[in-house]
Amino acid sequence: MSTGAGTMTARTTTAGTTTAGTGGPAPATRTTVAPRWRLPLLAAGGIAMLVGLYAALQLLGFPLPRPALAEVHGPVMVLGFVGALVALERAVALGARWAYAAPAAAGAGGLALIAAGPTLPGKLLLAAAGVLLLGVYRSLWRRQPGEALLAQAAGAFAWYAATLLWLAGAPVPEVVPWLATFLVATIAGERLELAHLALTGPSPARWFLAVLAILLGGATAATLWPAGAHLFGAGLLAMVAWLAVFDVARRTIRGRGLPRYAAAGLLTGYAWLALAGILWAGGGATVAGARYDAALHAVFLGFTMSMIFVHAPVILPAVLRRPLPYRPVLYAPLVVLHASLLVRVVAGDAAGWEPGWRWAGVGNVAAVLGFAACAALLVAGARSAPGRPVAPPVRGAR
Repeated sequence: MSTGAGTMTARTTTAGTTTAGTGGPAPATRTTVAPRWRLPLLAAGGIAMLVGLYAALQLLGFPLPRPALAEVHGPVMVLGFVGALVALERAVALGARWAYAAPAAAGAGGLALIAAGPTLPGKLLLAAAGVLLLGVYRSLWRRQPGEALLAQAAGAFAWYAATLLWLAGAPVPEVVPWLATFLVATIAGERLELAHLALTGPSPARWFLAVLAILLGGATAATLWPAGAHLFGAGLLAMVAWLAVFDVARRTIRGRGLPRYAAAGLLTGYAWLALAGILWAGGGATVAGARYDAALHAVFLGFTMSMIFVHAPVILPAVLRRPLPYRPVLYAPLVVLHASLLVRVVAGDAAGWEPGWRWAGVGNVAAVLGFAACAALLVAGARSAPGRPVAPPVRGAR
């Protein structure tokens, strides 16, 4: 989900948005793996997504074949799907052949879980992917150290911590704070990277590091003591507060086209992250029931999937060198995602209306599949119409 860690540059795109970052994808002259060889890695993540959504329907109570897939729904979606995407983009950013071992291990781990359930090979592959991703960040750090990259590396550490706990026998609900920390720290690090354009002085970065420390301390505390979940929730709320003050999305929401679409997804995602923080900070540890369902999906659907939706027009062109042009139709799955999740949390989890909860969950699945279909059609349309101008990715829009 992040954007790279190379040379610090600033530029103005054709959309009029000045962008900067700790790099981005490695230039073509430095990339050692052709885009076509990245397709199998992306495909493994896509399979993990589809099977994870299938397992989600099983958890919603639909009597589908292979019910054991429900046992690995969370790790397959978070690490086999999203983790593989993050690791693939990091490998592209570094531009070294060995770095692609990280997304390969993540994809293979997800496929192993799908094939054999929560067995040792799948868990070990996912743990190895976390270690390899840490190695990628180490190499990127040598190129361009900074607070944003530190946050993303902290996310990779959280990935590894989650898999270690799982290997040690902890059930998935107990490692959720670490899985959430992986995603939140990774995405927040990218937002810090983009916020540098508008930041003045060292204070915002220092506050960010303090918030990151609270988040990591909260995940650790939640593992050691049930009451530690309150601190973890406070860390999520602190991160939302930092993003609300410093994220460029507050300004780009007044723009048009891709910048406005991205900002709308970001800000609604932050609202869901705030809800998760409130549920953990106020209610403490939870591993089952309505509050668990609400907190879990506020982070992994409302926050994370929203980030994926709005980052895709940048991520896919960077990874595959194929344009994903912005079109207003991309709002449709974004609206369905947030509307169905709102029904799921309010009518299902809060009010206890089980049919509403179940069919809202189906709406969640439909939103993700709908976005994947929209993205595929837009990419295919852009490739089949070479004479049609396609706007380049707007990194500052994110």
